[in-house]
Amino acid sequence: MAFCGKCGAQVEEGAAFCPSCGTVVGEGAQSGAKGSDAEENKAMGILAYIGILVLIPLFAAKNSPFARYHSNQGLVMCIAAIAYSIAQAILTAIFTAISWTLGSLIGTLLSIASLAFLALMILGIINAAKGETKPLPVIGGIQLLK
Repeated sequence: MAFCGKCGAQVEEGAAFCPSCGTVVGEGAQSGAKGSDAEENKAMGILAYIGILVLIPLFAAKNSPFARYHSNQGLVMCIAAIAYSIAQAILTAIFTAISWTLGSLIGTLLSIASLAFLALMILGIINAAKGETKPLPVIGGIQLLK
């Protein structure tokens, strides 16, 4: 996976131009964001997966393709976790209104399922600590940041 040296967008292997900003790629593309960028911004990549701390690398390392890649994944994960929590609260309230036992059961099951976000967070932190730009399962293909 290559990244544009100017804007940090993902560039297909063998592409001549960045699909986001139109810059000629080649020498400007960074394969896998390895090298000094990944080494210099590992801490920013790790912070991107810790909830609202995603804002730190988003603004502090905005010119780093490595940090932007992990900021994008962390932001998507944060938004998904918040949406899941809201849906979980609503569903638990609805089922509790029907039956306290059913509400407790549904609430417990949905709480256990929310551990998937913890697993994604740990996987993202491991990838950032290794200096890798691997997409996370399920949410890795969603790009909010350019």
